[in-house]
Amino acid sequence: MVERYDTVVIGGGMAGLPMALRASRHGRVAFVEKEELGGTCLNRGCIPTKTMIASADLAHQVRRAAEFGVRVGAASVDLAAVVSRKNEIVTSIRNGSYRAVEKADSLDFYPAEGRFVGGRRLRVEQTELEADRIFLVTGTRTSRPPIDGLADVPYLTSRTLLDLTELPEHLIVVGGGYIGSEFAQMFRRFGARVTIIQRADRLLPGEDPDISAAVAEGFVADGIDVRTGTSCVAVSGRAGDIRAGCSGDATEEVRGSHLLLAAGRSPNIDHMGLDHLGLQPGPSGFLTVDSTLRTTAENVWALGDIRGGEMFTHTARDDADVVYRQTYRGQDRSISDRIVPHAVFVDPEVGSVGLTEPQARAAGYDVIVGRQEFSGVAKARAMGNTRGLIKFVVDATTDRILGCHIAGPDGGNLVHEAVIAMNTGARYTDLAKAIHIHPTLAEGVNSAAGGVHRPAG
Repeated sequence: MVERYDTVVIGGGMAGLPMALRASRHGRVAFVEKEELGGTCLNRGCIPTKTMIASADLAHQVRRAAEFGVRVGAASVDLAAVVSRKNEIVTSIRNGSYRAVEKADSLDFYPAEGRFVGGRRLRVEQTELEADRIFLVTGTRTSRPPIDGLADVPYLTSRTLLDLTELPEHLIVVGGGYIGSEFAQMFRRFGARVTIIQRADRLLPGEDPDISAAVAEGFVADGIDVRTGTSCVAVSGRAGDIRAGCSGDATEEVRGSHLLLAAGRSPNIDHMGLDHLGLQPGPSGFLTVDSTLRTTAENVWALGDIRGGEMFTHTARDDADVVYRQTYRGQDRSISDRIVPHAVFVDPEVGSVGLTEPQARAAGYDVIVGRQEFSGVAKARAMGNTRGLIKFVVDATTDRILGCHIAGPDGGNLVHEAVIAMNTGARYTDLAKAIHIHPTLAEGVNSAAGGVHRPAG
């Protein structure tokens, strides 16, 4: 049987879901998702991990209670209860997504896998779908790195670790990017021993070097064994007794109870039959798109993580908004000039936007750097959280903010002051002149800009 639609949306994540709902206002839509609605963010990423990080942070604070003059008993973590709380929150949010789909007029939901079988025809179980417009929004999955012996050793991914209900005795984390770092600190604060094996010469290698250093310092203070400049080249053992062979700065074997792979993401495009659309992945393995997210195939767009580049929920949502307005509303929208911030939910929490200092200097800018350590911010001292710093990277010629990088308490929120400034054309000096409430963490932003709240000396 062949069903004819105006639009087919494949993938029900944070770009596909709003894309399908909004497109259904303009004609018949077939919405295809083989797993649960919400994609990685809701089911395996942002929401569940931050829910569990909240539990880990609370356990950490309880252990520090005596520093604040509060007497409590020893803190212990019931991981099964943490996971149960996470599941309840995720389920409640996901149910709202299903209700929205059920209420949408002109939208048919296909909870199954789709594969192109010829021309622009997508087969979903026993039905073939055809449409004028096709939106590919299938997301990514954990990459499997080339490690000898991996096929014979049990390992966890960011997906399966979220459902672990017994605390690992010693978790080995392969990868020191944002996923590996968040899980490493989370499980250390739950009470596990943790070792990070990071091939790059620093944690969070995409961040400004000062930010990476602040995070590494915090991890060491938490008792995490951080091994940078080190590759995991071989693994062996069995459940509960894993051996990781390393090369690089640390060549000895690391022995632990559990192994987590957090060394990159791969796009979910290899079983879709995209050759029938004339599409092939680019050199990086992701689909190539232009500034309006069009692929090389006529009336076929790729949104979210499968187009490479910034892979965040907020960029996926913006992808959907850009494509919807450009396609259905005739507005001139693209992704070419957008300013994209991001956060890493560790302690010190990272919030970042724009160019790092090395990137700005490499681009030829005459650079001004403004910085403020949180140890000099009164509110941070009162809170007992003085890890990290705020750093501005500025064009000395124009006072234009090129980047802002924060590692510290509430860094993911504080960075938005710079995000708004960069979007509106406000200068570094404008932030310096703005009076901020005392005592707040935001005073540190003003101080980093050399402003009225800069501490004496």
